[in-house]
Amino acid sequence: MNQLAKTDQSQWMITCEGLNKYFGELHVLKDVSIKVKQGEVLCILGPSGSGKSTFIRTLNGIESINSGTITVDQKKLTHKQKDIDAIRKETGMVFQQFNLFPHMTIKQNIMLSPAVVRKWSKVKAEQKAESLLKRVGIYEQANKFPSQLSGGQQQRVAIARALAMEPKVMLFDEPTSALDPEMIKEVLTVIKELAQTGITMLVVTHEMNFAREVADRVVLFDEGCIVEMGTPENLFERPQHERTKLFLSKIL
Repeated sequence: MNQLAKTDQSQWMITCEGLNKYFGELHVLKDVSIKVKQGEVLCILGPSGSGKSTFIRTLNGIESINSGTITVDQKKLTHKQKDIDAIRKETGMVFQQFNLFPHMTIKQNIMLSPAVVRKWSKVKAEQKAESLLKRVGIYEQANKFPSQLSGGQQQRVAIARALAMEPKVMLFDEPTSALDPEMIKEVLTVIKELAQTGITMLVVTHEMNFAREVADRVVLFDEGCIVEMGTPENLFERPQHERTKLFLSKIL
């Protein structure tokens, strides 16, 4: 029993307890508590304004919290910059917008963080960038600039850039919401393949079929609270909460 407890404790990659976040008078996260295991894929669902994007942005300090605790890879996130930097080293983030540097080539965009933050040599950073571009299927675009790529290709570059830091956790904040429908599939395919590698992933998404297929667990946010959480099968097929049933009836 003790060994099991010890093993379970070491498996938690992310632990959030009692998170509260305010924007002025607006209470956007209300006592949110959640644990994510090492290697788990968690999909976060909910209507617009439910707090899901704010939640995922607190995990690497992009949004500060007013109260509660966040621990990533057994490192506690505080307001101190050194603690924020330590967490960000281990968490890759992919946003709705691609946020690529327009004046840099695709390869240069990917090489930048490993060279600056991890102090890798140019050769090592370049080899990593080329390997990742092959992995996301756009190696031939390496020397182009972001404006020369489609939205789907730019988002695949953004994923490669986040992976270049060799993070232990990948955070995706609605990674397909800015894409045309025909480009969504290509980006989701890359994320699905990434989910098979054992990296811990949290994905805020409106893509229900993707969540059903890829997630180990699915969580529904509404009005800043976790309404329901469970396996995709349980949450989609046997929802327990009336709010979950209503949400699913509108989108499925």
